[in-house]
Amino acid sequence: MKLSVEGSELDGIVLYDFSGFSAFLTCYVPGKEKNLTFFLVLLKNLNYGNTPLQFAGRVTLPSTKEFFGELKIENKEDFEILARFHGDPAWTSTKSIGSSRRVFIYSESRLTPEEVLALKQEGTKLGHDVQFRSDKYVEARIRRETPLAFISHDSRDKDVIVRKIAINLQRMLCPVWYDEFSLKVGDNLRESIEKGLKECKKCILILSQNFIANNGWTKKEFDSIFTREIVEEKKLVLPVWYKVTKELVYDYSPSLLNMKGVDWEILGEDEVCRQLHRVIME
Repeated sequence: MKLSVEGSELDGIVLYDFSGFSAFLTCYVPGKEKNLTFFLVLLKNLNYGNTPLQFAGRVTLPSTKEFFGELKIENKEDFEILARFHGDPAWTSTKSIGSSRRVFIYSESRLTPEEVLALKQEGTKLGHDVQFRSDKYVEARIRRETPLAFISHDSRDKDVIVRKIAINLQRMLCPVWYDEFSLKVGDNLRESIEKGLKECKKCILILSQNFIANNGWTKKEFDSIFTREIVEEKKLVLPVWYKVTKELVYDYSPSLLNMKGVDWEILGEDEVCRQLHRVIME
């Protein structure tokens, strides 16, 4: 869903837990310039049962491996999802699941520990249980998880595309090897990159003009993952095209034209990340 706060339109998700019989809200706040005041206004705008949430037109259901039961969707007078677990004859509707009043805020802006505490205390007064998670949380979580995909890119593309993919996949519980998250002070750069290239099940290749013009690390990463494809006889490379033509890609590596890729400019951020997530998690 979408939520408007002080002229900013935020992305959010309402999640329903049929097992725990509770619903909660999570929202993503882009931009590194947000301060404590902005987040306080966000909480004050959340009035359960009254705050208008604009449906963004997408519903995500759990896979059959994650949900031991049946699900169905009804869109008659109102939209609702119903579920029942194996062995239980009754259906449970999202309409009957009440809010836990827990709110997860994922933010690109960082707050001090004192500011986070003040935010949580104010949230409690307003009836919210606030969980604030900045990019520091994402970095810590990624370091503890085994990355499923390596993102090979030119550093000049970080702001426009690479960081967005890394954050989106992490939000979808798909850990990735991304230098800003995966490297810490003192790490051996070459060893860490080679370890990521060897262990990750997929390699996301950000094909941009910067990437193609880079004859340094990106070329070595590409050669390494391409060699691994040959040795393991598996499809490992997931190309993401960003402002490049077929001619440019062909001149760089003709074999890349035979690989199914996704075009950032045509599909957009959400769809590109959705397709990457689906392939990586297969």
